[in-house]
Amino acid sequence: MKNIAVIGGGSWATALVKMLCNNMENVNWWVRSKETADYILKYHHNPNYISSVEFELKKINVSSDLKEIISASDVLIMAIPSAFLKESLAGITKEDLKNKKIFSAIKGIVPEHNLIIAEFFNQIYEVPIKNVGVITGPCHAEEVAMEKLSYLTIASQNPESANFVASKLACRYIKTSTSDDIYGTEYSSVLKNVLAIAAGICHGLGYGDNFLSVLISNGIQEIKRFVDVVHPITRDIKDSAYLGDLLVTAYSQFSRNRTFGGMIGKGYSVKSAQMEMNMVAEGYYGVKCIYEINKELKVEMPITNAVYHILYEKISPTIEMRLLTDKLS
Repeated sequence: MKNIAVIGGGSWATALVKMLCNNMENVNWWVRSKETADYILKYHHNPNYISSVEFELKKINVSSDLKEIISASDVLIMAIPSAFLKESLAGITKEDLKNKKIFSAIKGIVPEHNLIIAEFFNQIYEVPIKNVGVITGPCHAEEVAMEKLSYLTIASQNPESANFVASKLACRYIKTSTSDDIYGTEYSSVLKNVLAIAAGICHGLGYGDNFLSVLISNGIQEIKRFVDVVHPITRDIKDSAYLGDLLVTAYSQFSRNRTFGGMIGKGYSVKSAQMEMNMVAEGYYGVKCIYEINKELKVEMPITNAVYHILYEKISPTIEMRLLTDKLS
């Protein structure tokens, strides 16, 4: 494990490249557009996301050729929105990913398969589970850009891989820890986006902080019930990878899922809210996948169900949230 690549050109991908450049002499970086790659090489920053971050060109190899970047790298950090992952990997074969270590920083589910990212690479590309991992927060790209102290959890069933990636991301303003709970951390990162949309909807409807605290305390219980059924191991749901990530996504001004939910609560349609935002709210796709997965699991998930009803069944947010208030305690 010598060379690391970040796959994606959004704000989180840009933040990950910034972190890695603190510890590595060369970071491979794939962005979809050749124009974006050329711009970064000419002006030293991403033209579209957290443009305040400037890069030393001698440390980054930016390209829009995905096969070239994959071939030159041992570890691939995936930072493409889950809804576009399959499309972005078109033309990439199992052979291309053979012996690669893959870490997901996506926090979503591949909608075509209802699979978290680790399962997607394991089942579709036959990447062994020991070669996949998860990078989770609580951590917003915007605060990384400002070098505000942040924490990351790197999960993998291969301790050597987890420690390697953790060491390359750790720096003056990033503290890292490791875990072996790839399923729990990844499902939790999907669900916290769904719950952040719920928080945004409630805020948009005029509910106050008192109710929001009840919503989030019920939300972490919802996450625990789900991950304990999906992957029943001993875990502390109060760890920052679970509860911390939920809190920052539900409360932060930088949370795109909370922002999206707020717009829905204020009366925007899903389409108009998506058009106005310049970033993908992963929770929109995640709630549909979780809802469908849970048809078989039958875990009690009133908040997730409420968000699904609002976004996909066009139930009035006012009515749905009023009904939800009677199910919380």
